[in-house]
Formats: sequence, structure tokens, C-alpha cells
Amino acid sequence: MSTNASFTPPPDARAYRLRTARGEFAVVDSPAADGAEPKGVALLLPGFTGSKEDFTLLHEPLAARGYRTVAVDGRGQYESDGPQDDESVYAQAELARDVLAQTAALGEPVHLLGHSLGGQIARAAVLLDSSPFVSLTLMSSGPAQISVSQQQRVKLLREALDTMTMAEVWEVMQTMGPPEEVGGPTRGLGDQERLRQRWLGTTPAQLRATGCQLCTEPDRVTELAAVPLPFHVVSGAYDDTWPVPLLDEMAVRLGAHRTVVMGAEHSPNTDRPLPTARALADFWDGVPGRPDAAG
Repeated sequence: MSTNASFTPPPDARAYRLRTARGEFAVVDSPAADGAEPKGVALLLPGFTGSKEDFTLLHEPLAARGYRTVAVDGRGQYESDGPQDDESVYAQAELARDVLAQTAALGEPVHLLGHSLGGQIARAAVLLDSSPFVSLTLMSSGPAQISVSQQQRVKLLREALDTMTMAEVWEVMQTMGPPEEVGGPTRGLGDQERLRQRWLGTTPAQLRATGCQLCTEPDRVTELAAVPLPFHVVSGAYDDTWPVPLLDEMAVRLGAHRTVVMGAEHSPNTDRPLPTARALADFWDGVPGRPDAAG
């Protein structure tokens, strides 16, 4: 994999291509910290316009708690290859099968976490086959389609992608503002040039297909609630993409553990990484079946 020096992995982490039965995917793989009891593996899926770097600030605190974390670029995201124009390979079911292949390649059951769009892809993977997973965490990812205001922003983005190059769309976004609530977080990643390189690395077909999914996703909470996994719903205290009361209600319907990270908005992983990591590790520590699980 060609390494982009703009996004430096955390200490002890490796950036490489994970070989799977469905192709190779760019990952940042951070081991449990030296001296920490290894407790398990977490696979982290980024959101719309995001990338594996969105989890950079979570790796070290989770490593200190004994968790190996593997953040992945999905097909067509940043450093993972994908067709530029064929949207069919980015159908949600196809992306869900990619997640199952990634998990199989890691070789052990994982705690699955998806942020925003990544949460809906994670949900689809669990509904296809829940057996490879120890738990599912939905971070700032709601029960169905995104809010009307965010649908309008995604619609504008998709229309721009139909007539402009990725570089041209980037310039327009700098004047009108990107769909930040839906898109990848910026804090913790560096300057605009680093974000521009990530944008240019993502394929237009992936953005068009997944943008459509965000605007049309049905409510699958009842179906998910029937899956025998522990669930965790995490969000900031404010979210324009899926309002917080909607996420509260979804957690109740799932019988899920619920965490609201104060001072965070749509991206607790970058807004407040330390309390977010603490909440994730606390939940994973208590998952039934773990030797040290409590409650």
C-alpha cells in the first residue's frame, strides 16, 4: 500500500492492506499496549466521506485497556481500491459482505463498531451473519434514513458528483461547507490538504451509492433486536443527522447499552476521544462471555 505521510498511524500501529476473500482493504491495525491484558479485537468502520483515520485518536486509549483495534477503509474509501463509476459494487449488501470477509481475515471474533454510515453497514453485516461478532456498537448511526436537512445536503453533493470532477467538487465544498454532520470528521486529522487528499482518494461511485443509501435506508431495528448480540448505542449530546432522542428510542428498542458523550456532536471519536474510548472499553469489558465480564 502506498503510505500517505499526511495521516501518521499512532505509535505501534501498522498501516497495511488486509487480504481477504473479497480483495484487499487498507487498514490501520493497533495492538493492545505492552503490559495490558489482551482482551479482544475491535473492527472500526468509518462513515460517509470518512476513512480509517477518523479513529486515530481512539487507538491508544483502547490499546491501554487491552484492545487491538483495526480501522478499515471500506471499498472505494480513501486507500481501499474500488471502481470509479460502477455503483453496483457499493450496494449495502456488498459492503456488508466485505465486512464479513474482513472479520474472517482477522481470524477471530470481533467487537464491531460502525460510525454513521459505517453503523448501517455494520448492522447489515450482522443481519447477514452475526456469528463472527462479539458485540455491535452503533456510533452516531440511526434507525433509518438521515434527517431531511442532511438528505438535502447529500442530494446536492450527489448532483455535483454527476457533473464535476472530485477536485472541482472539493473546491465548491470549501465555499459552501461540506456535509460535516454526515461526512467524515476533521478534528484530529490535520490541515485541509490532508482532508483534500482523502477526498480525492475516495471514488465518486462509492459516494453516490452510499449517499443514496443514507437517504433511503429503512428502519431495521426490530430485525436487529432479534439478533442475540449485546448492543451499544453511542452518540454525542447533539446530532443533526439523527436527532439524539431518536437514538435514545433506538437504544430502548434494541435493549442496548446507551452512552451520550457530553461535549460531542456527530463524531464523538474525534470530538471527545478519551471519554468515548472509555465508554467503548467499559462496554466491551462487560460483554457476557468474557472471563472478566461483570453484570
